[in-house]
Amino acid sequence: MGKLQEDFEKIWATIRRVPLGRVATYGQIAAESGFVKRPRLTAQALAHVPPGMEIPWHRIINAQGKSSLPEGSRGNREQLKRLKNEGVKIVKGKIDLEVYRWRPRSLAPLLD
Repeated sequence: MGKLQEDFEKIWATIRRVPLGRVATYGQIAAESGFVKRPRLTAQALAHVPPGMEIPWHRIINAQGKSSLPEGSRGNREQLKRLKNEGVKIVKGKIDLEVYRWRPRSLAPLLD
């Protein structure tokens, strides 16, 4: 297994920890996975999820509290639908990170 694949595995494992009804940012997932200031690595990992692997991809949003998928696209609509089904309130395409952000113990002091 190559280094990049190993990095992706760490990120996928972190994404799997985001609980139902919570969201995390790309940067937050990267930091929690050991890749501080590497949010694009999270995006790359999500783009390379193998077929059949179950990942709650829809819980990962950008730092502005929005989907990073093009507004109105099929993926954007699916992401927002899944989040709403989990009880996440979305107002004008935005999620309140103060309310819905996942706060793992390792990052809680940094996020508060």
